[in-house]
Amino acid sequence: MTITAIADGTITSPQGFLAGAASGGIKNPQAPRKDVGILFSKAPCVAAAVVTRNKVKAAPIIVSSEHVADGRAQAIVANSGCANACTGPEGEEEARKMAAIAAHKLGLASVDVLVASTGVIGVRLPMDRLSSGIEAVELSRQGGHDLAYAIMTTDTRPKETAVSFAASGRTAIVGGIAKGAGMIHPNMATMLSFIATDAAIQPVYLADSLRRAVDISFNMVTIDGDTSTNDCVFLLANGLVGNEPIAAGSPAAVEWEEALTRVCQHLAKEIARDGEGATKLIEVQVRGAVDVAQARSAARTIAGSNLTKTAVYGSDPNWGRVLAALGRSDAEMVESKVELHLGYLCMMREGRPLAFSEVEARALLDKPEVTFRVDLHLGSAEATAWGCDLTEEYVRVNSVYTT
Repeated sequence: MTITAIADGTITSPQGFLAGAASGGIKNPQAPRKDVGILFSKAPCVAAAVVTRNKVKAAPIIVSSEHVADGRAQAIVANSGCANACTGPEGEEEARKMAAIAAHKLGLASVDVLVASTGVIGVRLPMDRLSSGIEAVELSRQGGHDLAYAIMTTDTRPKETAVSFAASGRTAIVGGIAKGAGMIHPNMATMLSFIATDAAIQPVYLADSLRRAVDISFNMVTIDGDTSTNDCVFLLANGLVGNEPIAAGSPAAVEWEEALTRVCQHLAKEIARDGEGATKLIEVQVRGAVDVAQARSAARTIAGSNLTKTAVYGSDPNWGRVLAALGRSDAEMVESKVELHLGYLCMMREGRPLAFSEVEARALLDKPEVTFRVDLHLGSAEATAWGCDLTEEYVRVNSVYTT
């Protein structure tokens, strides 16, 4: 399998995609920054989306779900600084206007534009400033970097990547961007993620492959246990490579799903790495579970445990916190069979604690990436989850978020 990372890759690395961003002064007109962005394909796209399961759904989620229902789209318009969530029928109408303004600019029908917003909940969109921002966006092949910046809120850096893969003897590209640093415990995806490919993909298969990729990437990242009202992953495929459309079971299907998963997992890990106030990325690998659902539950529960997260922050080799989190997960376990590793150090085997060097353990916990590996020795299922340490800075960021 030849999946190749693209240097400085982003969502506009696939051919036919343009993007750009501008300042609409959405959050703070006195200190404007790029907070409105557009992704546009020169050709109509097959499209798929996975959205939040939160019972409180933001207006852009409602509108975009309607627009993508026919499996087609050609553009995405997004803003940061205002989530347009819990804003009633007026907010929904403003999300539709947002799509219409972008559609008019691009010469498209409104239904072919997906909408995404992120920021403070319960605040109406400033439509005059938003409209001006959309009109000011200039599209280019390099504009993917600006779009990645424009959707940031408490993120400290943009998150973007792209890889190439083989499709019908041709080289296709899939690239993506994401934002997210807090309110991350997805039950579908993450805060916002947009993905584009120039490969031709059969519509039903596109949606199915996106759901599978999301399940082992964005659905396996947790920062603080909160699932957002605005979570969405949008995927556009314009087919400009000219390959035979990839369908389930076709020769290129394996490479396509590997490429898509690699992009999604890279973005998910970057979100965890950039968690609000975080200093370390936590990776939890669970093996030997009875089934995949149980492996995922165990991995996410450990990665999301506040006690585990604070122990990692303080480089405290208190491995009992990992076992306590495992024990309250939905995974079946037999204590006498459990094996636990911190990096290369085995701390527990067959349910019994092992002697280890505390100096070595602290050195492993001091690293910017900390890995726990749990083997349940009950089956063959496995899963990996990502999280981050919990610091005082997380509390500070979230105590002043609206001010």
